[in-house]
Amino acid sequence: MPRARSLAAFLACSLCTQCSDLPLWQVSQTVRTGPAQWLAEAVATFGLVLTIFCCLRAARDAIAYAVGLYITSAYWFTASTSFANPAVTIARSLSDTFAGIAPAGVAAFIAAQIAGGLMGLLVAGMLFRSHAPD
Repeated sequence: MPRARSLAAFLACSLCTQCSDLPLWQVSQTVRTGPAQWLAEAVATFGLVLTIFCCLRAARDAIAYAVGLYITSAYWFTASTSFANPAVTIARSLSDTFAGIAPAGVAAFIAAQIAGGLMGLLVAGMLFRSHAPD
């Protein structure tokens, strides 16, 4: 399944470059690296995971809307522009635009996403833990 998502992200990215009259095959030159970028990406992923779990708990039908709104807002409030997903990170390495990421930065971004996702899972577990009566 992860390969299918990466392939879908790559195809979507390729389609977008074609819509912008850019070459189909690109490698990003946009450098995104350093502790501030990685922290921003961890925060973006943390918030995304927490948003999903909150919707699962309160409004399952709103998940798609909430994710879209969260990613849109996180684009603006994070220094990393909120990739928040390994498939998106890989796909954006194949787009030489302002929203891309040079391939050398991909592994660190994915590591930050894993850390942020695990923290989101941990916090969601603490928030939504059901307490048995004493």
